Formats: sequence, structure tokens, C-alpha cells
Amino acid sequence: MVVVIVGGGWAGCAAAYSARAAGARTVLLEKTDMLLGTGLVGGIMRNNGRFTALEEVRALGAGDFIRVIEEAATHRRVDFPGHRHAMLYDVTRIEPAVKNLLLSRGVQLKLQKRVVSVAKQNNLITDITTADGETVKGDVYVDCTGTAGPAANCTRFGTGCAMCILRCPTFGPRVSFTASAGVEEIRAGEGFPHFEAMSGSCKLDKKSLAAALVKELENKGVLVMPLPPHLQKAEQLARKACQQYATSDFFENLIILDTGHAKLMTPYFPLEILRTLDGFKDARYADPYSGGRGNSVRFMAIAPCDDSLRVPGVANLFCAGEKTGLIVGHTEAIVTGFLAGHNAVRLIDGKEPLSLPAELACGDIISYMHEEMKTPAGLGQKYTFSGSVYFQRMRDLGLYTTDAAAIKEKVARTGLAGVFKKRLLD
Repeated sequence: MVVVIVGGGWAGCAAAYSARAAGARTVLLEKTDMLLGTGLVGGIMRNNGRFTALEEVRALGAGDFIRVIEEAATHRRVDFPGHRHAMLYDVTRIEPAVKNLLLSRGVQLKLQKRVVSVAKQNNLITDITTADGETVKGDVYVDCTGTAGPAANCTRFGTGCAMCILRCPTFGPRVSFTASAGVEEIRAGEGFPHFEAMSGSCKLDKKSLAAALVKELENKGVLVMPLPPHLQKAEQLARKACQQYATSDFFENLIILDTGHAKLMTPYFPLEILRTLDGFKDARYADPYSGGRGNSVRFMAIAPCDDSLRVPGVANLFCAGEKTGLIVGHTEAIVTGFLAGHNAVRLIDGKEPLSLPAELACGDIISYMHEEMKTPAGLGQKYTFSGSVYFQRMRDLGLYTTDAAAIKEKVARTGLAGVFKKRLLD
């Protein structure tokens, strides 16, 4: 029995690992030449409620997957404005580590395989075709194609192709698997609020910065540098996908994190102005190359799914990551990826798909987001364990804690301890 995952970002990698752990033959297709998507330029985990969520998914059975990320971490328990106990992984080292993990578990990887068409019989997907003409057959499919790209959307809603890590001009535009399967998506602007947003940070090449700044950044993991009032641009942050980093601290200061590159926590910052600041006279963007003007645009189309992440209208389709709703972040992608991959195998095994209980933050965020997205106000928000409206909800409900033992015990009380590593198929 075969599970096919389309899209190799954090959600797709987690779904592939989860489906393989449950016993299915697993094929992961990715349109570019590397895995992890925006995870190649992200690097932040464990900040605020993401600590709780990552420990929950560890207790649910994702321990080996999480350990690989932890081994690529260069800083732990970093505090920066509005965020505590962050773990920063090295974006220059993470992709080979995750790729090797998947290969070691028997996941079949197909890189530079952009899906362009979906074949169906009745309400079942039978096979898919890639741009180079290959046909891939599966029993259950998981859409992890994300919501960023193609370049035309960055032109329509942003400032044009910013030459970001997704590299649409080279590897082709993103194709929504769900839409290709004939399911009507929730699309920005089509009877809904414009919920599209820019990716929330840029990467500076460390070698282009003053040596003293780099030394301090690598020692502390974070730099907070006050900006003069005339350079404080609050309107830039209003367009961020990551609303948890859109507070006043982030336009009153340059906030930079050490993720292998120097991660500048703003969607863009004019290069000619950046170079007027002390230590930045030779600054150069590593991603996106046009980070002085704009960034990639995300949240263009979302799959209508239930809390088990099953997509209605197609009997053998699940989704994960940003396709599931207005959910932001690597941890959030990993949570939904593990759930979707596991549920794909449950479907093959004749079991009802699993919805995570609301006693866990990992379950509550999915059900809460889906409920809120039924309202215009809810469609104007982004949902993340690390801030915005959902982290406040975590605290109000008592779901937020950094006590790993207590989190493990809570997961055990739900009866789901280790569920994501239980083999369902022989």
C-alpha cells in the first residue's frame, strides 16, 4: 500500500516520516532540488507555545524526527522581544540531515518532480503526472504543496518575484494538488478577506556584516539594535505572515537571529538604508535576493479540510501545513504533517482518521483555527503556537507549559502516547 506526499517542506517531510512509520510504502515528491521549502530559511523553534507543541508531538511518537532537528541547533533558550526559550537551528545544515533521516527509514524521494495533473475515478485519486511525464500511483495522497507562489502571485500581491528560496522561475510554479483534484479551495479575495501575506524575514550573508556584529550574534544568538525614529516602518510588519513578529519591538529595532545566516526579522528592508547603519555598510541579502524590496507571498489558497485533515470531496486525500488553514510555522507544519501522514495509513487500514483532542495544544489549534475561519474576522488572523491570537488562547486555557514531564504525562492521559510510531500495516 502506497502513500504519496506532494510537497517536501516541513509538513511533507513529517507526513512522509509518519506514513512510513505506520507501515506504508511512502513516496515524497518535491518540485525543487532540496527538501524543507521555507524551512531552508526559517530556523526558529520552541519559542513561546511552540515549546509545548513540540514536546506534545514528541510524546505522540515523533521523537526521532525531532532529535535530528535538535542536532542541527546552534542556540537554545534564546530570548528575543516577545519570545522566550527559542531554539535556533542552522539552516545551512538542516536539509541533508532530514533527507538522510527519511532515506534511512525507507521513504522514496523524488526531487525535481512537479505534479501537473491528477487523475480520478469517481471520488478517488488514481494517479498523478509530473511535469516530466512520470506517472505515480498511490492509494492515499497528502497535499503539502503550501500556499506560496507562483511568481505571478508575488507580482499581483507583492513587488514581483523576490528570488526567494522557492525558486519558482527555475523549478516551475507551485501547483495546488487539492485544486488539481477538483476541490474548490478557499482563495484570497474570492469572497473572502485578503489574507495573503509576505514571508516574515530576510537572511543576510554574515560575511557581509561587520566582524564585531557577527561575533556578538554568534555568541548570543540574537541582536537587538534600536532604529532611529525616521527608519521605523510599522506598515512593513502589517503584511507579515508571521503576526507574532509584528509587534512594535520589530519596527522600533533591527532584530537579528543567528540561524546560520543572519536572520533579519522583517519581510524586507531597503538595502540602501540598511547600509547606512553601523556594521551594515557592505550588507548583502542571501534570501530573498531582492530582500531590500519585498519577499515571497503566502496564503494564496487553502484546502477545506476537517480536523483530521481529510479533504472533503476526495475520498483518499489529506493535507498538511499551510494547506490546512491560516496556520504559520515549522512546528505547526510538523504537527499537521505527522497527523496527516498517520491518518493516510489509518485510511488504508480501514480505521477512522484521528483528530487530536482539544486537551492538547496540537489538537486545539487545529479545531480552533477551523472554527474561527468560518468568520470574516477569523480569516483576517494567522494562527501559531508562538504568538498572535492563539498563544494567548493557550495561556488562557492553561495549555502552555515548559514542563516536559508534565506534557508527556498529559499526552499519556489521552491514550495517544507513541501513536505516531505505531505500525499499522504489516
